[in-house]
Amino acid sequence: MPRLYPIEKTRNIGIIAHIDAGKTTTTERILYYTGISYKIGEVHEGTTVTDWMPQERERGITITSAAVTCFWTQSYLKQPETREERIKGEYKINIIDTPGHVDFTAEVERSLRVLDGAIVVFDGVQGVEAQSETVWHQADKYKVPRICFINKLDRIGADFEFCLKSIEERLTKDFALITLPIGQEKDFKGVIDLISMKEVYFEGERGEKVIYKEIDPSRKNEAENWRHIFLEKLAERDEEFMEKYLANEFNEIDIRQAIRRQVLNYNFIPVYVGSALDNKGVQLLLDGVVDFLPSPIDLPSPRGIDPLTNQEIERKPTDDEAFSALVFKIQVDPYVGTLSYVRVYSGILKAGMTVLNTTTGETLRIGRIARMHANHREEIEELFAGDIGTIVGIKTLKTGDTLADPKKPIVYEKIEFADPVIWMKVEPKTKADQEKMGLAIKALVDEDPTFKLSQDPDTGDTLIGGMGELHLEIKVDRLKREFNVEVNVGKPQVAYLETVTKESVAEGKYIRQSGGRGQYGHVWLKVEPLERGKGFEFVNAIKGGIIPDNFIPSVEKGVREAMEKGVLAGYPIRDIRVTLFDGSYHEVDSSDIAFKIAGAIALQEAVKQGNPILLEPIMKIEVVIPPEFLGDVTGDLSSRRAKIEEVFDRGMSKVIRAKVPLAEMFGYVTVLRSLTQGRGTNMMEFSHYEPVPQNLSQVIIQNFNLTKSK
Repeated sequence: MPRLYPIEKTRNIGIIAHIDAGKTTTTERILYYTGISYKIGEVHEGTTVTDWMPQERERGITITSAAVTCFWTQSYLKQPETREERIKGEYKINIIDTPGHVDFTAEVERSLRVLDGAIVVFDGVQGVEAQSETVWHQADKYKVPRICFINKLDRIGADFEFCLKSIEERLTKDFALITLPIGQEKDFKGVIDLISMKEVYFEGERGEKVIYKEIDPSRKNEAENWRHIFLEKLAERDEEFMEKYLANEFNEIDIRQAIRRQVLNYNFIPVYVGSALDNKGVQLLLDGVVDFLPSPIDLPSPRGIDPLTNQEIERKPTDDEAFSALVFKIQVDPYVGTLSYVRVYSGILKAGMTVLNTTTGETLRIGRIARMHANHREEIEELFAGDIGTIVGIKTLKTGDTLADPKKPIVYEKIEFADPVIWMKVEPKTKADQEKMGLAIKALVDEDPTFKLSQDPDTGDTLIGGMGELHLEIKVDRLKREFNVEVNVGKPQVAYLETVTKESVAEGKYIRQSGGRGQYGHVWLKVEPLERGKGFEFVNAIKGGIIPDNFIPSVEKGVREAMEKGVLAGYPIRDIRVTLFDGSYHEVDSSDIAFKIAGAIALQEAVKQGNPILLEPIMKIEVVIPPEFLGDVTGDLSSRRAKIEEVFDRGMSKVIRAKVPLAEMFGYVTVLRSLTQGRGTNMMEFSHYEPVPQNLSQVIIQNFNLTKSK
């Protein structure tokens, strides 16, 4: 079946913002005005299309990015009357509504990786907020052209000029107002389009009728002032338009073409105003999407590595090019199994064709393909270059995998995700839950690259890790609702270690005579400290056969087992070299078990004599904050025993790099948000182990002894 919408009339966009700026409400209006839904859903009523998960509807927030497809003809053009005219004039828009909460930034990250443009939504009262900055910088990272929408101008306290100032101070100076509000707060009635210099009103029950009128004389001067600012900024950035502007020989088409050129060059960001909830301004925002945001062919051709030659190659975004696509999201559907979201970069993906997963080398046969409308699927036969859709039912695909024509393989750059910053212990409530828990958690891990599963080797506890407390709370809730797995949760414990600080020697003897054959094992061990991170070395220094060779592995086994429970507080012993240098054996009574026990006895005794100490994990942390919070944040880090290594500027933010004990960092994400009004972010990863300070070490040992005595 041929393509209905040419690639140049395709837009792949994301809607990104801080939590509660109105992304989902804006998406609902877009779906209504484009005819995809016949009833507007509301976040506060839990009836939205894109927030379909129970957890999203209960909390009124977006947790997982949802994909929808809609179609639009610009509102300022004559609207088509027949289906043929409509298809000829329409643009196809694939939209991804992304989460705003900081715990779910990975959803934004992976969406931006495959999108061509973005709408950034701001709260008309709050202006630029913490997550606005985060998602803006993510869009910068992936070079995503964008337009802005200042939302909620009908609310008390709304101030579009304050919002513009916050964009200029915190994000960029390369923006200009394209629509001007007519009134604010309860007086917000419509907008002035500064391109056509017309007043625009939104009539009908849901604002579906767009009415263009001449500008009221009382508003003419203000509109002309704002238009002058906007055209000056545009002329500064676009030489072709500047010539026409200086000669005063330009029209609406010239303006729109100049804006498009500069948006595609990342030099200009149009700003629209409105209120999605009050049904005002969204249609003009849609005009901006099709007029100014790029189609797949407006951007540089995607580049990747040829796995056969290891050379960089490119794929042109056309249907007749060899097929290639990137898997950017995995979703587990209880009815159809695994849904793999793909962005097709080149060629055509057809149901029934064979493709190569160039990331793993696995050959796959594509069964079913679907276009997603949030959690509803529309089965289709093919996806064309530039399309976004899902492959149904293939369990082996992972986020970041590249799919390609087996004869012309290519590997696209993988999507990098941050490691978890918080871990939590989970245990099944019943034996039935125990059997299901492993499979359920694996399904959630496959879906979400920032959600991790680990087992504490010391305690055997199952640990889940994520980007924050809300992130893990949602996962535990999903275990219960979707997988019927009931779990108890707790706080994870710090994984301390023990080691020695000086060389020591000890004897280990295991002799048992109780009638019949006895047991005899006798060893001398030398234990000495190793460099941090070296782990363990075993040296066999036995000469002359004083202990037969066949018993040596048993001694090592006994030593290794004894190292798993230390002498101070029961933590594993690490960073030691153990040398077996002497001992004796009995011709009849010596055995593997006797030498294993002797080795364990000698190890424990040698460690006690080696001035043992506790070691704690030290984390590398990078904290990004607005400059005004630097003193509070560094003071707080210092109180957590952090060693601050450097402080530097990154754009308009301050970055602190430090090393800090993990034991001091539980709950830090929440504290940082509190200290920085929600605008600080941090990344944390393991660095190395260091000795625990003496006073804290004594507390840990006392607690261990108290627990043991109970």
